[in-house]
Amino acid sequence: MRTENQKAWFFVLPVLLLVAFNALVPIMTVVNYSVQETFGNNVFFWQGLDWFEQILRSDRFQAALGRQFLFTFLILIIEVPLGIAIALSMPRQGFWVPVCLVTMALPMLIPWNVVGAMWNIFTLPEIGLLGYLMNNTLGIPYDMTQNPFAAWVTIITMDVWHWTSLVVLLSYAGLVSIPDAYYQAAKIDGASPWKVFRYIQLPKMKTVLTIAILLRFMDSFNIYTEPFVLTGGGPGNSTTLLSIDLVKIALGQFDLGPAAAMSLIYFAITLLVSWLFYTLMTKDDVK
Repeated sequence: MRTENQKAWFFVLPVLLLVAFNALVPIMTVVNYSVQETFGNNVFFWQGLDWFEQILRSDRFQAALGRQFLFTFLILIIEVPLGIAIALSMPRQGFWVPVCLVTMALPMLIPWNVVGAMWNIFTLPEIGLLGYLMNNTLGIPYDMTQNPFAAWVTIITMDVWHWTSLVVLLSYAGLVSIPDAYYQAAKIDGASPWKVFRYIQLPKMKTVLTIAILLRFMDSFNIYTEPFVLTGGGPGNSTTLLSIDLVKIALGQFDLGPAAAMSLIYFAITLLVSWLFYTLMTKDDVK
């Protein structure tokens, strides 16, 4: 009888223990704060689930959560089709392949806080090139510091510029892995480009698209740095996403109990929606 060698676990175990330690300790600290109240000096008072009930009933939390879901929804419906379209238009061989791949990867190499600062300077109506062009050259009133719609358009455009490349690269990897035999058979059958995409390319990209959608959902749903640097959550609270509101409660107001409860709810929502995405996109693979 063939026996499996389990010695490889001895090499993986230290990494698993380190990751578990780095994950569990912060989570347990947050859990501790979420059921207690403190006024400093390590003096705690038991609160139970009061903070969770307060957060879930809060109009402020519900509004921020709605803005967060709206932002993530817009990001997904724009970036995923756009990323697939760009990947389909990229060459499969020749000199331009590395040029296109490097060009696509460049936005992702820029740090998040720098992206926010760049777009802030780029779009300000007084000093920004885009702001000046829109207001003075094209005559279109555009001021993200005063107009909520302009602020939303700006943060959406910024994220599309920054992260569509991830969808492009993953989609391109799925496309180049398709054997030529599929295209040859489609050519013999006289299949149209749409049918080639619908019945060959899209099914073969299903795995990488699942990864792309999950990554973009989790990243956009937990985004903080770029919109905070760009708009600071304004004008008013129009772009105050859930992550920005959480930081305001935790650091601005120093309400550690409600902030801890809110972060756990945030974490649970992210896990639940990610699981739903994964389940729906892989349900046909289960036999």
